[in-house]
Amino acid sequence: MRTILIALTAAAMAFPALADEKPIDLKKAPGLDKVEGNCAACHSLDYILMNSPYPNAALWSAEVDKMVKAFGAPISDADAAEIKAYLAKNYGS
Repeated sequence: MRTILIALTAAAMAFPALADEKPIDLKKAPGLDKVEGNCAACHSLDYILMNSPYPNAALWSAEVDKMVKAFGAPISDADAAEIKAYLAKNYGS
């Protein structure tokens, strides 16, 4: 019973923070489903929009490689290639 009460209290405290969060609207293009399905599993998609004025294709490629190799993101090689292409085409400099 105590565990349920603690969980409900924590959820009630977190709810107002979620209410202010606005959905991220990324460009509709091939590869978006891979970005949303893989990248959003670990972090907000805000990072794409915040960083998009700066990276070129090589930097986006390095970022995706870092997520997979350094941070252990479970992204297949095929999905990683689609993510890199999507980011470079739609958010590259």
